[in-house]
Amino acid sequence: MGNTFQFIWEVNLIEWLQSIFSSNAAIQIWSVISMFGEEMVCVAILGFFYWGLDKETGKFIGTNVVVNTVFNPFLKNIFNRRRPYFDNTGINILKPVDADADIYDIAAQGYSFPSGHSSSSATVFGSLYIKAKKSLFRILILLIPFLVGVSRFVLGAHYPTDVLVGWLLGAVIVIFVPLLRKKISNDCLFYGILALAGLPGFFFCTSYDFYSGYGLMIGVSIGFMFEEKFVKFNNTKNLLLCIVRTVIGGALFLGLNALLKLPFSKEFLEDASKLSQIVKTIRYVVISFAVVGLYPMAFKLFKKQ
Repeated sequence: MGNTFQFIWEVNLIEWLQSIFSSNAAIQIWSVISMFGEEMVCVAILGFFYWGLDKETGKFIGTNVVVNTVFNPFLKNIFNRRRPYFDNTGINILKPVDADADIYDIAAQGYSFPSGHSSSSATVFGSLYIKAKKSLFRILILLIPFLVGVSRFVLGAHYPTDVLVGWLLGAVIVIFVPLLRKKISNDCLFYGILALAGLPGFFFCTSYDFYSGYGLMIGVSIGFMFEEKFVKFNNTKNLLLCIVRTVIGGALFLGLNALLKLPFSKEFLEDASKLSQIVKTIRYVVISFAVVGLYPMAFKLFKKQ
């Protein structure tokens, strides 16, 4: 299942790097670096700004991030490129996307092209780069997605060309989504266009990440509009309070995700059927709306008390 297309230099580069970084300590370091492109780190950064420090910056980052969560797997399911360890015995997968699933289960592990971690980190930190004012901070920001991208092929999860196109996708999103937002001031129309653009994925996408990403985009979009109309919470410059809000929000995200899985069997949740995929989408709509739209209501309640 899936397509294999590769350049010999990519395979040679991955094998060479894995021979250099073969110690457990090196693998752990690259695994930690890779985490800066993962879902929960992106949620934490988005949450720190949205729930705490600067709501408008949080919305800017959040909109770009959820667009990436849809269109990265959208592209992956068009190209259907198999991960490098599928077809090259000299390449080891040192950090699977889903550690609980079979490493050769494409529905769980996802396709390879483009790299989701690379596009996610480019989107998050590219958004921060635009908002940042200090030159040194901007340099450090750009270094993170570079290291995340390198970690993906050191760990055997991606080809270098996956990473290059992932960076490119993140850059395109960070540039063009805000431009589209400036052209379309109506929230419903703007978010509706994004939703319609991703909708064709339901007809051909088979990997789980598209359906969770689409659910995130819809839930976050509705949550932003709900908050702006009904909640209107205030940010805080108190760093400790920003961290507390972020930790609670992240715990709520994880807790709701676990809770909403309870009515379904493990076999159903891991099934690649269309019904299972739609349930996954709905689950992420509910989770993201709850943490983006409803959770901030608690800020005003505690402030009054």
